[in-house]
Amino acid sequence: MGLNFHTVGVVEEELVADLNSFDVVSQVNMQEVKNAVDQALKEIRQRFDFKDSKTELTLKEKEKELVVVSDDEYKLKAVLEILKGKCVKRHVSLKALTYGKIEEALGGTVRQVITIQSGISDEKAKAISKEIRDGKFKVQAQMQGDQVRVQSKSKDELQAVIAFLKQKDFGIDLQFLNYR
Repeated sequence: MGLNFHTVGVVEEELVADLNSFDVVSQVNMQEVKNAVDQALKEIRQRFDFKDSKTELTLKEKEKELVVVSDDEYKLKAVLEILKGKCVKRHVSLKALTYGKIEEALGGTVRQVITIQSGISDEKAKAISKEIRDGKFKVQAQMQGDQVRVQSKSKDELQAVIAFLKQKDFGIDLQFLNYR
């Protein structure tokens, strides 16, 4: 009574079905970023200290970039403080923003490009996987594109990994999705 191919396939599916998993991701709600930018612009237009200034805040959604332009570094930093406050109120993690260097722009203004973090880079994914391995959990962690999938037979083990990762700082904002 040998196993035929169909039976082997069923056995493999049952083994996979016994595993629970979740995905470690780093995502930003771009609509909330857009709302934060709109609110920051509204406040900037109302403030006396920005009257007649060449201050611009441009969101490039496709490139996941924010471009801030202002008269000088002092005003640029003030714009960034307003933007950070609006982001926090809209639950956009400040860890999701990577600030480029301040550079000279046209008309005697200064410009700074802010990159909006989306997805987990390979180096961060490797660091997350290594931390999980070093934590001696009975799970498997594997990189899948710009996220890390963690699998285990034990849901308790997965919850322990989530709690463990929440205590660590990888320099990016992490979310835990598709827990099943």
